[in-house]
Amino acid sequence: MTTSPSTFSSRDLLSALLVVIIWGTNFVAMKVGLRSLTPFQLGAARYIFAVLPLIIFIRPPRLPAKWVIAYGLSQGVGQFGLLFLSLKVGMSASLASVILQTQVFFTAIFGFMLLKEHTSRALLAGLGLAALGLGCFAMNFFETGHVSDITPAGFALCLTAAAMWAASNIVVRGAQKAAPGFDVVSFMVWCSLVPIIPFMLLSLAFDDPATRWQWTDAPYTTWIAVAYLGWMATILGYAMWTRLLKRHPVNRVAPFSLGVPVAGISSGMLILGDSINGWQWTGIALVVAALVCTMFAGRWLDRT
Repeated sequence: MTTSPSTFSSRDLLSALLVVIIWGTNFVAMKVGLRSLTPFQLGAARYIFAVLPLIIFIRPPRLPAKWVIAYGLSQGVGQFGLLFLSLKVGMSASLASVILQTQVFFTAIFGFMLLKEHTSRALLAGLGLAALGLGCFAMNFFETGHVSDITPAGFALCLTAAAMWAASNIVVRGAQKAAPGFDVVSFMVWCSLVPIIPFMLLSLAFDDPATRWQWTDAPYTTWIAVAYLGWMATILGYAMWTRLLKRHPVNRVAPFSLGVPVAGISSGMLILGDSINGWQWTGIALVVAALVCTMFAGRWLDRT
């Protein structure tokens, strides 16, 4: 029996909520992994776990290899490499979960520039609110005497990671057009193979030699975090999300993504003890408002 596009079954609702929790707490797992591993080591470990053992059983996707390589580099090395560096040099798990959502607006900008896609009034209004939110985050760096665990480098790297996520979204659109029978699980597993060697080479080039081969000394919590990132956040999360998009219209599924920053902030504050000041709360509110505006305000603005 096929579920009506306008109706969420209990299973669909549970899947959506589980994805929100997995992707929200995903940032805490990154912080835990970075306690013992460098950003490049964590990147390699994440994708080794993502491909094993699934790559043994899942056939390669039926589309040109250039799409697999492009997505693996943009999403794997680009998005997560920069995000791990950001969390290492000065970014909290809580705020990373919010700032990374600006990928929605970067995707719209890239879509307009590269694919000549239409920009709606709701999107333009959301871009304005998001810009104000980012300005509030930046105000922390101009307050004299204010001590924060967020650094300008961490903020810039996290924002660039969001832009790389948007670039990977453009790659996915191209891959879907190139393969009518697009299989997201096969695509995700084989794309996860691409970043492993680049991350290892980056580790050899930039990591302190004393830290390169210390994986066996890492505590068990590190490997639980890595397994969570590879199996839960990368494979299971994307598979469940894509299943929802196949069963329901995008405008019914997309609003659930608003729960990711909520889960990210809550888990960061409860598990890691993240603190958020007034400017940051204002920035969070504006970014979330920008996402809400982009998703729901289209019809109202068009009528106006």
